[in-house]
Amino acid sequence: MDQPIRLKNNGQISIVLNSQKRKTYTKELPESQVVPKAIPPEHAALKEIEEELGALVGMEEMKKMIKEIYAWIYVNKKREEAGLKAGKQALHMMFKGNPGTGKTTVARLIGKLFQKMNVLSKGHLIEAERADLVGEYIGHTAQKTRDLVKKAIGGILFIDEAYSLGRGGEKDFGKEAIDTLVKHMEDRQHEFILILAGYSREMDYFLTLNPGLHSRFPLVVDFPDYSIEQLMEIGQRMLKEREYSLSHESEKKMREHLHFVKNTLSPNSFSNGRYIRNIIEKSIRAQAMRLLMQNSYDRHDLMTIRSNDLVFEEDG
Repeated sequence: MDQPIRLKNNGQISIVLNSQKRKTYTKELPESQVVPKAIPPEHAALKEIEEELGALVGMEEMKKMIKEIYAWIYVNKKREEAGLKAGKQALHMMFKGNPGTGKTTVARLIGKLFQKMNVLSKGHLIEAERADLVGEYIGHTAQKTRDLVKKAIGGILFIDEAYSLGRGGEKDFGKEAIDTLVKHMEDRQHEFILILAGYSREMDYFLTLNPGLHSRFPLVVDFPDYSIEQLMEIGQRMLKEREYSLSHESEKKMREHLHFVKNTLSPNSFSNGRYIRNIIEKSIRAQAMRLLMQNSYDRHDLMTIRSNDLVFEEDG
């Protein structure tokens, strides 16, 4: 496997999820270096989160990262018990990627895991965007931002499209929100976790807006777009959960449509998993209408989505 975790010069760890490039190494490791795959029974929290992550398509490198963070925290506790120095690292993160690539879902799972590990006292997720932080007059923004951080204490503050805080220039109150966040990340860095999310290029620019931002995010995670096969798998899982399935023709039609939209829409405007969910929900409603008009409720018909049930919006 291409090394998915890369340590940059500034100490940040950059992680690439769903990496398409893969290498197979057949050389066997010496016995002393072999890492056991089975999780010991006392690590029930990790096992539970792994099962939830297993229900997500892709995310292989994210699963690896979560294991590594878990191991680091667990071993640090063992070092403390042995009277050794145990470093306390800030776990603020940056998620970079297009819409519908699983960023919010993963943030929620991380909160759950860290709560079970006593890293976070509550593990809840507070979702916010620019309007929740930026006020209308001097001083208002700092107060709104402080209030949000206060609500997130013991959990995760997840700010989507965080780059929008830096769009208004020097006189915009968004800069005040950034400065307030940086201060709280320092003052209360082990009381909550801040996750900033947004498009990759915009987030790179956003990091240049405050000299203290870059160094405060030790974990930078890239969420690539899903492949056609992964999008089909997401759709199949959604349908299976609801006890539906695609007919052969509808599966073919959906695959062809996904090829079309991925090749014609800009990556920023294609909403990945969210796009698939919308198709599935519309097709279930269309199927219900078709069956009602046909007055046919055979078990097979009730479960099958046919090609004419698939409703696509060409604008994505």
